[in-house]
Amino acid sequence: MYRSHTCGELRISDVGKKVTLAGWVQTVRKFGAITFVDLRDRYGITQLLMGEDLNAVLDANPLGREFVLQAEGVVSERSNKNTNIVTGEVEIAISSFKILNKSAVPPFTIQDDTDGGEDLRMKYRFLDLRRNAVKKNMELRYAVSRSARNYLHENNFMDIETPFLIKSTPEGARDFVVPSRMNAGQFYALPQSPQTFKQLLMVSGYDRYYQIVKCFRDEDLRADRQPEFTQIDCEMCFVEQEDILNMFEGLVKRIFKDVKNIDYTEMVERMSWEDAMWQFGNDKPDIRFGMKIANLKSAFLKSGKITATGELINGAGFGVFDNAETVLAIAVKGCSEYTRKQTDELTEWVKRPQIGMNGMIYIKCNADGTYKSSVDKFYTEDKLKAIADAAGAVAGDLVLILAGREERTRKATSELRLEMGKRLGFRKDDEFKMLWVLDFPLFEYAEEDNRWVARHHPFTSPKPEEIDIMINNNPLIENADKYLEHPYSNIKANAYDMVLNGNEIGGGSIRIYQRPLQEKMFAALGMSEEEANHKFGFLLGAFEYGAPPHGGLAFGFDRLCAIIGGSESIRDFIAFPKNNSGRDVMIDAPGPIDDKQFTELQIKLNIK
Repeated sequence: MYRSHTCGELRISDVGKKVTLAGWVQTVRKFGAITFVDLRDRYGITQLLMGEDLNAVLDANPLGREFVLQAEGVVSERSNKNTNIVTGEVEIAISSFKILNKSAVPPFTIQDDTDGGEDLRMKYRFLDLRRNAVKKNMELRYAVSRSARNYLHENNFMDIETPFLIKSTPEGARDFVVPSRMNAGQFYALPQSPQTFKQLLMVSGYDRYYQIVKCFRDEDLRADRQPEFTQIDCEMCFVEQEDILNMFEGLVKRIFKDVKNIDYTEMVERMSWEDAMWQFGNDKPDIRFGMKIANLKSAFLKSGKITATGELINGAGFGVFDNAETVLAIAVKGCSEYTRKQTDELTEWVKRPQIGMNGMIYIKCNADGTYKSSVDKFYTEDKLKAIADAAGAVAGDLVLILAGREERTRKATSELRLEMGKRLGFRKDDEFKMLWVLDFPLFEYAEEDNRWVARHHPFTSPKPEEIDIMINNNPLIENADKYLEHPYSNIKANAYDMVLNGNEIGGGSIRIYQRPLQEKMFAALGMSEEEANHKFGFLLGAFEYGAPPHGGLAFGFDRLCAIIGGSESIRDFIAFPKNNSGRDVMIDAPGPIDDKQFTELQIKLNIK
């Protein structure tokens, strides 16, 4: 046998045992006639002691970093114990060793504080995976997977595989396509999700389904996106929204308990999409801290939420406010003593291209009851106080105000709120706060195409009380300027997103399960009857054979692991990730194929 124990297994109670270890050489330290070797495997590190009797063997067979080594010896108590590792009380007095394989000098040090940059480590990812920091991420990913599987099994879910080679039905992100050799000129698509298959499984009577499954989207990449990613994909039949929320709250709470030993006992807050957009500026708010957004001007006319503070800021001769579509503010607790340098730095921060604002206004609510602002010459102290009060500020707070076009200003204020939360230490990696966001609009209006698009996907059901509105109204928009007056603009989706620490980690809906309503949805999205049947005839046909009410949810598995692991990038929790260009630099993919393959596929390239 190559080993009797792992490098993380032996303790003081094992002193005197004869053992065989195998692993990789982490370090070699020579002190005169004695040599110490740290031997590493997946489970830990054990110190080896090679005495004077092995000097000649070591001279003939010198050890280097990352050599694969097998060593035999007796467990001994260390004289200089290392309290930083679990095996630090013992060492192995080696009687013999064998080099199983030598290693070239690694391009970077295989340790937590490595000297390798990200590009270099991705090229040699098989070496990067040896580092303890990366190994811990892989262990956490496995623990999350194991916990999820156990919970779903205990709740009668069946793990059922669905195909990877499917039909292309472009909706939203671009498909990855795969040519078919046996069906010349035709292509498979890789699934963006198993959506239609899990609905068909509900029709088939498999009332609780799940997969931890790969999905594929050909879209621009960033820290939380990869061309191939993993979902915990789930579906249930004979359920309503409340059943779904309770089931999957339980799943995430179980994962917290199993993986982080956190008892998440508090009730998960629920918030409407409209309140999320109003109070936090986005539909995935981080509620670990307050600092809600105040609307200081009459914007958001669609919702009818006209604020009374508009009169406070209009008509003062300050064009930035007077001419703005919207004026939004946050009250930053305890920051009234910010210096001019600090407020100028924040102003430059909001001017960055990623944020896109022209500037920022501030009001300092001083502890002595006075108010100081960057727009003092336009507003009296009484008006500054009234504006600060409208923003929810009290003595000691700093009010930060942005103004401009509604959508850009809302997004910028949301980002400013998150940035201030980060700077003030409110966004802690070891603090977790879940939230359900509900009551999304079913449709969005695509102005360039003068038609409706699905905010989630075309299989999402309207709220039960609004199905008649959808059935009994024509989806066509006669006057593009008046789309807000169309009945479809107010239809709410029977959909829900789970948010964790300001990140959407899961989303789903109660599905449409009756053919007439699904056909109505396709028509609303601008599909002709012929197009709907071509793309989704299999699903429409299945709905005629006793489709049950059903709904489900899919978690972004990589993102969930990253948040639990305290990382902003999902790459850290994927064994072999792609870079920002969608390339695997380790195996140099994607790459060309040879002419013979093109001939077999009957494909000719047309690249200029």
